[in-house]
Amino acid sequence: MEKRILLTNDDGVNSDGLWAAYEALLPFGDVLVCAPATQQSAVGRSISIFEPIRASQVMHNGKIAYAVGGTPTDSVIIGLHALNWNPDIVISGINIGENLSFESIMTSGTVGAALEAANQGFHGIAFSLQVQDQGDKFGHSISSPGMFLPVHKVIGEIMTQILKHGFPEGVDVINVNIPSHVRGGYRITRLAEKLFVTGVEERLDPRGRPYYWINGPLIRDAKEGTDVHAIAQGEISVTPITLDCTAYSGTESLRRSLSGILSL
Repeated sequence: MEKRILLTNDDGVNSDGLWAAYEALLPFGDVLVCAPATQQSAVGRSISIFEPIRASQVMHNGKIAYAVGGTPTDSVIIGLHALNWNPDIVISGINIGENLSFESIMTSGTVGAALEAANQGFHGIAFSLQVQDQGDKFGHSISSPGMFLPVHKVIGEIMTQILKHGFPEGVDVINVNIPSHVRGGYRITRLAEKLFVTGVEERLDPRGRPYYWINGPLIRDAKEGTDVHAIAQGEISVTPITLDCTAYSGTESLRRSLSGILSL
């Protein structure tokens, strides 16, 4: 039985990664593309609540898609509630650039879209492809022949397994990261703490007034078992994510810290 799939991303509706995912998903069912009209990287789960949202039907290489004048979260909401698409699963990606660690998934529009799908009651999977040059994340046309071949294979294998065995219990989103050069197999991972060493570069405008770029080098490796380490080893990182951010292990410590004001 064919599945209904909602496909979105944060790189924009014309991203080569999005359409590589589309081709990989076609064997599994009916795919609706509903994605931001423009580049929306690093907007997290931002939602447009103070302005109207337009969704325009567009053609991309002969295929119909919906270009949403908003964020990845907006695109998921429009796809589900305005276009009345009731998918079996929501796929976000293929993001050009890895989405690893606490730090990255909190800001990633790709993961944010999958989280919004989960928040709306649908299973979500986010797919991201590592790039060696971080500048490539925002390049206008960076695709090279065969660039998405390993991701095409990964999407096919993961979709086959999920459809066969079902979406894992207790998991809201599956975050999949593929190294630019796959040298190993699949690895179930946990989130590393950080992906970047945060820095700020100050520059001066032509009038001598300062302005700033947030920057910093990439962290190339982390503890064994983390998503960052798996990618460093050339393995495909598969991380289960939950919407529940409650720090259960800290409950008793918090209770002691607030013991003087808590109700009995």
